[in-house]
Amino acid sequence: MDKLYWLDQIKLQDRAKVGDKAFYLSRIIQRGYPVVPGFVVSAEILRQFLENLNSSESLVADLPHSSLHLDVTNWRQLQQVAGRLRQEILTATVPQQWVSTIFQAAREWQTGCLILRPTLAVSTATPSMKNISGLLESVFCQCEPEAIARALKRTWSQIFRARSLLYWQHSGINLQQISLAVLVQPVENAIASGLLRANSSGWEIEATWGLGIAIALGEVQPDVYYIQQATGVVLEQQLGNKMLAYGIDDAAPGTFSQAVPKSGLTPDQTCLSTYSIQSAQQKQYALQEEYLQQIIALGTQLVSELGKTFTIKWTITGQTTSSKLYITQVSSPQSVIPHRHLIRGLGAAGGRVVATALVIINPQEKPEHLPKGVILVVAAIAPDWLPLLQQVAGIITEQGGLTSHAAIFARELGIAAVVNATSATSLIQTGERLLLDGDRGEVYRITGEGESGRRGEMEKRKVAENPLSVHLPISPSHSFALTSHLPMIATQLLVNLSQSTLIEQVQSFPVDGVGLLRSELMVLNILSGQHPNSWILGGRQAELLELWSEQIMQFARAFAPRPVFYRSLDWRSQDFPSLSDSLQSSPQSMLGERGTFSYLRNPAVFELELKALASVQQAGYNNVNLLLPFVRSVEEFVFCRRKVEQALLTEVSQFQLWMMAEVPSVLFLLPEYVKAGAAGISIGTNDLTQLLLGVDREQGQLAKVFNEPHPAVMRAIAQLIHMAKSAGIPCSICGQAPALYPEIIDKLVEWGITSISVEPEAVERTYQAIARAEQRLILAAARRKLD
Repeated sequence: MDKLYWLDQIKLQDRAKVGDKAFYLSRIIQRGYPVVPGFVVSAEILRQFLENLNSSESLVADLPHSSLHLDVTNWRQLQQVAGRLRQEILTATVPQQWVSTIFQAAREWQTGCLILRPTLAVSTATPSMKNISGLLESVFCQCEPEAIARALKRTWSQIFRARSLLYWQHSGINLQQISLAVLVQPVENAIASGLLRANSSGWEIEATWGLGIAIALGEVQPDVYYIQQATGVVLEQQLGNKMLAYGIDDAAPGTFSQAVPKSGLTPDQTCLSTYSIQSAQQKQYALQEEYLQQIIALGTQLVSELGKTFTIKWTITGQTTSSKLYITQVSSPQSVIPHRHLIRGLGAAGGRVVATALVIINPQEKPEHLPKGVILVVAAIAPDWLPLLQQVAGIITEQGGLTSHAAIFARELGIAAVVNATSATSLIQTGERLLLDGDRGEVYRITGEGESGRRGEMEKRKVAENPLSVHLPISPSHSFALTSHLPMIATQLLVNLSQSTLIEQVQSFPVDGVGLLRSELMVLNILSGQHPNSWILGGRQAELLELWSEQIMQFARAFAPRPVFYRSLDWRSQDFPSLSDSLQSSPQSMLGERGTFSYLRNPAVFELELKALASVQQAGYNNVNLLLPFVRSVEEFVFCRRKVEQALLTEVSQFQLWMMAEVPSVLFLLPEYVKAGAAGISIGTNDLTQLLLGVDREQGQLAKVFNEPHPAVMRAIAQLIHMAKSAGIPCSICGQAPALYPEIIDKLVEWGITSISVEPEAVERTYQAIARAEQRLILAAARRKLD
């Protein structure tokens, strides 16, 4: 047994190993909700156990590699096969090392009772597969090695019960498609337990004394509370019939009698007992008002995570004076968690969306427009696709990493996206209904049963009601939430933009300006598919200048007096295949003639940009600064500075000429750049990372290697910040690293970064991360002073 999977550490890629029940609980516990702690014995352990069975029965010995071929209508044969399989498992020996690992981990809880919950994942589910709750049951056992081994085998054997085998075959599921893991959790004595069923029309809470097994076994009629979802008001409550309750053998109060649960556990194999409820207590509701309100409040919070339709099981542990509410199980409707997992890639932009797929096989054949509200499926997206993406609901690409063009565009525009989804264009067909989950990096096909008719409409409504199921675009109301009760921060927070359509939504955000205005993406809206050189050579320079100036002026006007850092053109010809450049003659390469080097070769377009900036200044806007991209040498910077001076931009005292710090040579040459006139630097972590680590950022299959928090990258960032401080110039950071890895913000603030610029969707969490980092520094300084 290599390892156990703890609920608070389970990752997306572990889902098949830990099963759906444990996976959904892990998502909730990692978002800060009160879930009973636990760990998972992975499905791989069961496979190893079956492979190592020293059985004379070929039926059992061959199980890991084949499926059973039964006539399930022959009940006698079904019972015999099921009995033989289960007997082989129950009499086999679980390796002592496995048992010891589980026992040592469980001892940390200091409990005498454990529950082993089956948690299942089926690799290829079918439309006919229904809810399997109740098919597999939880097993209780004492926290002792022998009891754990017995309970583990009893849990595993359930997939070979007669009713299980009948179900698998009727559903068209082979045994090889089933991954059965076991979730191990401590059991504490409970004041009350039950469940909450939530839907858009109202909530229903069931409750009983003690542990919830009494409800599961149908041995009590629970109390029922009917809740109005919108207000949390109790509309009606009905007293149940609760004559007995379950507790832990050594902790349950009252008069005990050994229980024999319907799962088949005998008294010496379980740590549970029943106790009688006194007649006076039977006339009372199991939930005190305080506990009832806690459950309602918890349900209200979960709506933001699960939508309006879900079910949770809960328990209130401990004594009356020191109780705590825990979630023990969570499930969502099939419309939110669809039948069939189709493709997995990298979650590049958060949110879920349900829409129709539009597949484009050849990305070189860029269409003139895209239908509104589709999920675009394409091999890769070049920057010149940006104007087309304004209307799409989601993006799936076969190529690209978290800093690819598709990922950056999606995050700026607020579009859910999955990149590096291998074979997406061949696995998906135009017209299919998909659920795209940009948080998990998964794509699901919504099967035909839910595509039409009343059920299809209900499905769409349910997904629409789920705040996580449809990505919410940035909105003014969201910005108001940001600006209320925010702590003060000293580190400047800036925003990355390129599209003027987002100005109205973003300008009220609590940001100090625009840290990166991507010019090459901004001007795509005005170029009409022609390269700027074509406009100039065609005698349309004045027309282009006017359009260009107006684009910049929109940002200057909206954010004044806050600064706007306009980054001049930084593109490679292969990034914009639809823009023909008659001057382009050199072969294409990964880096190309990008950045300031291209200005030396053909200064006409750069000079036009400078004239546009001068026009903005002449219109009375003095808040626009120039950020030079991909500067390779001091000579390139000096050439650009002279052009800036010739355009008279430096006549305005507020104007600043900055440069991107993304080519590694800047680590050695920054003092010379400062002497040459660089007034500030902005660290571009995307290019800095790919050049330091030698990894093409567009290659999604290298996502694990393209690691912006890599020690080499972090040391380079720390060195740049230190050098900038020594030179007396500001240092910003505008790459994707702070947004994708907010944990590095602590270090950036500690090192003295001047400002952090992120996409609009990351503003809120970045603001909070900066505030926490600054507060920690203040606290540490105060403690040092006291010491």
